Amino acid sequence: MRRGLTVGKFAPLHAGHQLLLDTALGEVDELLVVIYDCPETTSVPLPVRAAWLRELYPAAQVIEAWDGPTEVGATPAIKRMHEDYIIERLGIRNISHFYSSEFYGEHMSQALGAVNRLVDPDRTRLPVSGTLVRSSPAQQRAFLHPRVYRDLISNIVLLGAPSTGKTTLAQRLAEAHGTVWMPEYGREYWELHQTERRLTLEQLVAIAEGHLEREERLLLEADRYLFSDTNALTTALFSLDYHGSVHPRLAELASQAAARYDLVLLCEDDIPYAATW
Repeated sequence: MRRGLTVGKFAPLHAGHQLLLDTALGEVDELLVVIYDCPETTSVPLPVRAAWLRELYPAAQVIEAWDGPTEVGATPAIKRMHEDYIIERLGIRNISHFYSSEFYGEHMSQALGAVNRLVDPDRTRLPVSGTLVRSSPAQQRAFLHPRVYRDLISNIVLLGAPSTGKTTLAQRLAEAHGTVWMPEYGREYWELHQTERRLTLEQLVAIAEGHLEREERLLLEADRYLFSDTNALTTALFSLDYHGSVHPRLAELASQAAARYDLVLLCEDDIPYAATW
């Protein structure tokens, strides 16, 4: 049985990593992937990075190394530290192929009694590295899977009553940070579909779902930040005001919105009201 192993931070997972993983999965019967916690390198938490691997490579066994060594180097002490962690601490043995594109492939494969399987060590097939991606994710997004890139964007939502400056702030913040912003889809929908200035419960669901779909697309176009003008919670509150109830699907979307955003900015009603609707 051919049993492979690779280790790394995957901070973030990029096309070079994916080339290595695709190669390994095509050559071995079982692949173990050890992913290290590395708060000193990236702010993306270990569970998020491990989720990328599990979702994109369900055939691999992903092992989260919360207490793994973080020192990098070629000294005998550092080499021994990494070897002991994999073999003694994690109990990983019976590996036939060790996959990497780094110098440590040689000593790790020797310690494991495995083939040192180097994949694109000179970065000639894919000129990318974690350091390069971290320096400018937007410029390197061609090397990132959309699932990964989306998690590198901070999604910031502005909430508040009508005429509290949400739209102006979202637009100005996007301009200041050189990124895109998500306009309130409800306004566009209302102008096209309202009947005597009213919308049905089902139409309010369409607003929330349409806003979410557009927001997801913009997350892939954003550069570090996306500023969103309102979310499903706002639509649910409008539904309560208009109908005295909320459609179950809209209630579900509003509940999901509570954990969707990295930052919520609540605009106060301290500026004059402008009847723009």
